[in-house]
Amino acid sequence: MRYFIELAYKGTHFHGWQVQPGAITVQESIEKALSTKLRTTIRLTGAGRTDAGVHASFFVAHFDTDAQFNPSVVILGLNHLVGQDIVIYKIYSVKADLHARFDAKSRCYEYRISRIKNPFYKETTTLLTRTLDIDLMREASAILFNHQDFTSFSKLHTDTKTNNCKIMQAEWIENGQLLIFKIKADRFLRNMVRAIVGTLLDVGEKKITPEEFERIIIAKNRSLAGQSAPPEGLFLTNIEY
Repeated sequence: MRYFIELAYKGTHFHGWQVQPGAITVQESIEKALSTKLRTTIRLTGAGRTDAGVHASFFVAHFDTDAQFNPSVVILGLNHLVGQDIVIYKIYSVKADLHARFDAKSRCYEYRISRIKNPFYKETTTLLTRTLDIDLMREASAILFNHQDFTSFSKLHTDTKTNNCKIMQAEWIENGQLLIFKIKADRFLRNMVRAIVGTLLDVGEKKITPEEFERIIIAKNRSLAGQSAPPEGLFLTNIEY
């Protein structure tokens, strides 16, 4: 049987989602807990990767097992075992060929910036008090819809076959003390959202113009784009199948 597991996590104290030697990761933490509860070795396949310090308010993974279990009972046990920074919401059976990563139709991220110091936003927003021209940032964000190849915003030397992505949403929202960038696409490249945000912040600080932002995209050269925004402000917020 194949099962989907829906969860969320605060990534501050993890080295990302994916299992890595000598590092504490979300995947490893949940695999250990699942293996304990089901009394068999469980391997998870996640809907994607998140880097160290990045959060997910919604995440999906799948696993296969012949073990018989009551999902409600297992969820209670898992939430005790995985610690305070992970929560398991649902476990349910799916078709045997449904894949948490490859069958995802879209993913949505939010990048959250706090405009003033607030201790309650520590570790889950990026503090940025500099003056930003939000209208220019919105103008530049709209340019993303006109392009598909986002090599300029991709981590170098990845194993992807294409750097093409279809952007479905890209907007800046002001919500009290918070400035939030929402972006939705059919797929994302490694480090793509943080690189886009970092470059859009350069637009907001008038280091570059929206026209220069577009030329950076066209150039397909990561060295021309801005620095990646810090990881603590980034959330994976939704995955659609």
